Amino acid sequence: MRLRCLGPKARRMDAARSTPAPTLSRAGLGLGIGAYTAWGLMPLYFKLLLGVPAVAIVAHRIAWSFLLLGGLISLQRAWPAVRAAMGEPRTVRLLLATAGLIGINWLLYVYAVNSGHILAASLGYYLNPLANILLGRFVLGEPLSRPQWVAVALAAVGVSILAVGALSHLWISLALCVSFALYGLLRKVATVDATAGLGIETALLLPVAVGWLAWASLATNMPVWGESGSDTVLLVLAGIVSTVPLLLFTAAARLLPYSTLGILQFIAPTLQFLVAVFLFGEPFTTAQAAAFACIWTAAIIYLVAALRSSRQTA
Repeated sequence: MRLRCLGPKARRMDAARSTPAPTLSRAGLGLGIGAYTAWGLMPLYFKLLLGVPAVAIVAHRIAWSFLLLGGLISLQRAWPAVRAAMGEPRTVRLLLATAGLIGINWLLYVYAVNSGHILAASLGYYLNPLANILLGRFVLGEPLSRPQWVAVALAAVGVSILAVGALSHLWISLALCVSFALYGLLRKVATVDATAGLGIETALLLPVAVGWLAWASLATNMPVWGESGSDTVLLVLAGIVSTVPLLLFTAAARLLPYSTLGILQFIAPTLQFLVAVFLFGEPFTTAQAAAFACIWTAAIIYLVAALRSSRQTA
């Protein structure tokens, strides 16, 4: 009855004060760090498949991931969870959307890596944490403390410095950012566990992937199975390489505040950037060093504030 006596603004303020700050799950933290570390090192894998079209790599990722996920679902006896999710129209709609988003994200990422635009790809994933934090705050209603807002602002400064050096391919960065930020948000609100949800997503993409592989194999001269036996093995293993970090990520998304998941994502583009500089010889400028300093200072501030909040509410 008390809320009915208050005006709309007062009710919102009262509800915000009564909503406890989300706690920081150590298991979720470990899962998130594992996922982003794997994604950060993934350019090393796809650089081995330079002769294979990006669409073929993504189609193989989908096809072989489907077989792997089918096995995992059987081992975990999760088929009832799959059937339950498929029986909920809202969940099916969400997973149809997430399947399209992750397919687009995979295609853009492989294209960026194998066309020599790793900087644009890393910038996309530097933008993504800011999008995640803002979605967590304004869509999911996750509160941010003053130090965390300071961290967001500092990270935005660092990302802006990087963006200035990648304007010519900024569309790649923005598309990667938007597609993955929306993917994570929808997977967080979908009522399905990590393995079952990813299995359904992959099943939804499978007809397109298999159809394209069949057409390209019969009607074109594209090396859809690679240019050598080792390429074929790498394409088959792409299912594992793609599935493991996504499983870690979707599990982490259910355990962590979305804004915290966002700040952890700075791990992946930082590793991508370091791989590009130290292994592939791309230049590392003073501006980029300043951007890294801003971003990682922001990450430390954010995580310290989150841990303090978690201890206070434990």
